[in-house]
Amino acid sequence: MCSVSKNISMGFTKKKFPSGTHICLIYRDEKERHKIISKYLEAGLLTNEKVVYLADRMKPQEVIQWLEEMDIELCPNKAKKQLSVSVATTAYCPKNKFIPDTMLTKIKKLYTKALAENYTNLRATGEMTWALRGIPGSERLLEYESLLNELVVTHPFTGICQYDANKFDGATIFDILQVHPYMITRGQIVKNPAYIQPDEFLKEYANRGIH
Repeated sequence: MCSVSKNISMGFTKKKFPSGTHICLIYRDEKERHKIISKYLEAGLLTNEKVVYLADRMKPQEVIQWLEEMDIELCPNKAKKQLSVSVATTAYCPKNKFIPDTMLTKIKKLYTKALAENYTNLRATGEMTWALRGIPGSERLLEYESLLNELVVTHPFTGICQYDANKFDGATIFDILQVHPYMITRGQIVKNPAYIQPDEFLKEYANRGIH
């Protein structure tokens, strides 16, 4: 499947970016995170995108409550259930194991289904603290993040990966930056100078002996 990306609103910044943009939000301030992510989700809802939120630190109902408190209209199209909020570990780690290819296939299916249901695109965000729970396969997180950059070429869904700098150590944060072509700095999306293309990164990654 090959789709054409188009410039879309991210909600929290005036500049538009192509669908298929893979972004990391590395944050320390919860208030800032709430502001950015709520506007990002709202923009997707207002432009008839399928919106997916994968929650880890919060329960799904807490996410819904938070968005309502931010005055986000969760059902702008009453005929559709645009917003899907689910538990991150259930999505990423079925059968209590994380397998990158399984998650990538799931995203492909979600994207294809969204278009079939006449949504304009798929927009997602996930709380990545699930990877700190010692779940088998979670050590392959960087491999998955790097492969996402190949997936968005053929299935241009838009994604923001949320990383709490209070939870992830500095070395991991540096690695995370290497697999995200865009990052959020001071409320703006910028090209990430630390980003490494998937073929180069995965070759280096394989040399680490992680499988």
